[in-house]
Amino acid sequence: MTTTLDPTTLIPLPTADPTIFAADTDIDVLTARWREQARLEPMTGAEMQGTDVRAQRLGIPGERLMEEAGTAVAAAAKALMISTDRSLNSLVLILCGPGNNGGDGLVAARHLAERGIACEVVLLASSGAPSTPDAGLNWDRLEGLERVNRVSTARESDVALYLNGIERAGLVVDSLLGTGVSGDLREPVRTAVDLTVRARQGRVPVLAVDTPTAVDLTSGRPSNPVVRADVTVTFHRPKEGLRAKIGKLLAGRVLVAPIGIPVKADRG
Repeated sequence: MTTTLDPTTLIPLPTADPTIFAADTDIDVLTARWREQARLEPMTGAEMQGTDVRAQRLGIPGERLMEEAGTAVAAAAKALMISTDRSLNSLVLILCGPGNNGGDGLVAARHLAERGIACEVVLLASSGAPSTPDAGLNWDRLEGLERVNRVSTARESDVALYLNGIERAGLVVDSLLGTGVSGDLREPVRTAVDLTVRARQGRVPVLAVDTPTAVDLTSGRPSNPVVRADVTVTFHRPKEGLRAKIGKLLAGRVLVAPIGIPVKADRG
């Protein structure tokens, strides 16, 4: 039987909670909806990775966890646009890395498009496709979907084209890299991060998925360059790195979304 409540907090999971996409759901409403999740004890990035692995060993498919996470990202994206008075008819630019962090962004694009919000999805992948099975599945699901334009590239020059007119975007979603990245970022991710910086300079809100690229979820240590988000939606529990001084500054407002991690998987 499909679970509809988070096992730890008993909050409705994103895929089973239509209120998170309601017309009056802004960031304040969404924060209140997920408040009990945010009150849980924080964990490190490594602890979350272990929790994810254990959840899958207990029978929760990675695809299901990604679906919940991406649905939460879509809800946060719509809520942030409402809170910042951005038109829901404007284009959402979703920057995706090749891994599962990018996969969350791909799921978000599908849910936004299903609710009438147009998305430009830019996948940064040398192979032209995501590098994980779950992300690959969600990349394929976007093919031919109305209100979604997919672009795959590994060239910084292609990413730089989006600098032209970025101030007209309704929102930029940073779904590039998760935790565990440090030091200088490589191209084309570096240019993608610069694109988010330019967007914020043009007063376009930036939403980060799990963590801004690339703030370590354990230490809060940033990469160079680094995304500074208006809102970050992280999953299951708060993260130590997003409560550290620098991490907190770069993450902006942090929402903690339920994704259905079993109690037995949590922290082992």
